[in-house]
Amino acid sequence: MKVIESKEMTKVYGKTYALNGITFEIEENKITGIIGRNGAGKTTMLKIIAGLFKETSGEVRVFSEKPFNNLTVSANMIFIDDGMILPASLNLKEILDEAERFYENWDSSLANRLFDYFSLSPNQYHSNLSKGMKSTFNMILGLSAKCPLTIFDEPTTGMDAGVRHDFYRVMLKDYLAYPRTILLSSHHLEEIEDLLEDILLIKDGRVHLHLPVADLKEWAIGLSGKKDLINEWVKTKKVFHEKSIGHNNLYVVVKNDFTIRELENITLSGLDVFPVSSSDLCMYLTQKTKGGIDDVYNKAKSDKYS
Repeated sequence: MKVIESKEMTKVYGKTYALNGITFEIEENKITGIIGRNGAGKTTMLKIIAGLFKETSGEVRVFSEKPFNNLTVSANMIFIDDGMILPASLNLKEILDEAERFYENWDSSLANRLFDYFSLSPNQYHSNLSKGMKSTFNMILGLSAKCPLTIFDEPTTGMDAGVRHDFYRVMLKDYLAYPRTILLSSHHLEEIEDLLEDILLIKDGRVHLHLPVADLKEWAIGLSGKKDLINEWVKTKKVFHEKSIGHNNLYVVVKNDFTIRELENITLSGLDVFPVSSSDLCMYLTQKTKGGIDDVYNKAKSDKYS
């Protein structure tokens, strides 16, 4: 079953395209990572899916319905981000009580156990919590609601590494016990990679990649060695990243569409072949230049001697 269907989703602010023709589908009961740099359009896309924003054009369906201002979608979805505004007149315990009344699948046992584990006080108010503790409480809401569609947009803002680790562990354990569709946007891909089944990579308001994590891990390879040999092997390929090593050596990242025989010949020619981590690959695919920050320095050297 398709929980989310997007066809040419576009969102325009004035003359700026936050989203530009995004098309994808999300199947039920999967954890999908929404990956992209700041300003790529991740939050805008997630808020359209959640029914908080309306698309400018295109077609979006959540549970086969238009999500904007839709009660059915709202009742079966929870959206968690670091900008959540909760009732100022209610303390944390009262907020949990109200959440139990609203969410059909609310797990009060899980909520109370997490509440105690993270040493929250029932009489505290959300607005008085630190950034990290707000994110922790928001996470408790998101997991305990057990909504068929659960959206976490950068949910670990302000959390220290230990709390982030606990959050990801409890998410995975609870997902295995109670499968649902989870969208998880994060800048810490290296931390969440083992949680994810699929990755949706957004760049400049468009879908750049949408594939299983297992495929992403083998999607590209790194080649290192003599510059002339590297250039000969990749002359017909798109280079996603390159880095000079000394005067005559080069490291490049390209799509791994070589045959087994070609890879054997690459190795025999004296080049080294390396795997490319998912987090590095996503960084290379979304950076503006092939060399990243090194291009700034290289350009300065080039200008100096030109």
